[in-house]
Amino acid sequence: MLGIIGDLVEDVVVWLAEPLQHGTDTAAEIFHTRGGSGANVAACAAALGPTRFIGCVGDDSLGDTLVAGLAAEGVDVRVQRRGSTGTIVILIDENAERTMLPHRGASTMLDEVPDPWLEGLELLHVPAYSFDGEPVGATAVEVIRRAKKHGVLVSVDASSTGMLAGYGVRRFLDLMADLEPDFLIANESEAEFLGLSAGGAPGPNRERVAKTVVVAKAGPHPTVVHVPHGEPVVVPVPPVEHIRDLTGAGDAFAAGFLSTFLRTKDLYEACVSGHSTAARVLSAPGSTAKPACE
Repeated sequence: MLGIIGDLVEDVVVWLAEPLQHGTDTAAEIFHTRGGSGANVAACAAALGPTRFIGCVGDDSLGDTLVAGLAAEGVDVRVQRRGSTGTIVILIDENAERTMLPHRGASTMLDEVPDPWLEGLELLHVPAYSFDGEPVGATAVEVIRRAKKHGVLVSVDASSTGMLAGYGVRRFLDLMADLEPDFLIANESEAEFLGLSAGGAPGPNRERVAKTVVVAKAGPHPTVVHVPHGEPVVVPVPPVEHIRDLTGAGDAFAAGFLSTFLRTKDLYEACVSGHSTAARVLSAPGSTAKPACE
């Protein structure tokens, strides 16, 4: 089973119909969807295999709706309930690129993960967002250590350059060197920002996480998987037409990659699945593909 620690929030997706007009009205389309990197991965992965989501959600009607919706997608949901549910406003420009305005709310309040919530897990995935904020940051680190002691594989997603800048690159790399996750997944800007990969080649900080498989995505260009003590695995990305929104594509890739790796233990095949799963969300609003990751 794949387990994910992360955020479950509401996404308010704003598609700008024209350049943003400061101080006045701007025409737009607005959609409300389920969001949160961890929840996005869980929802996609549930279509591919047994999946569990672990987190903290607000003790409110929005939280009720989000928890029920995630469970309806086949996810085994284990959450604490307190505070208010978070919301992320996502502005989508004419190039389908995103600007995110996050209020994580209760997502940062996770302070305990009981042992039964980890039972049956073969792989634990943690978006880097879960290291940012307390008590969730300390909880995520403790759970990773506990999982590794029981032989559970661990994956970390670099999440965003904005989050990494606020957290601190050196601090994040020190944490990764200490935790030694089996996988570290990053897009092109994140991999370069961390100094882990550049132009398909290992970056200057690659040796900081020498025991970790670094999965470096590059949008429409081939994904390069840097493996310890071996040649990189290069996986082409099939073209995708009618891209409308990039939100959730990285989470969908993680879902496809990790679920397939659990089944096949093949990095190339896992990347192919990740690309295919990500392609399904690129034409839909927000992180919720329709049909999602079926």
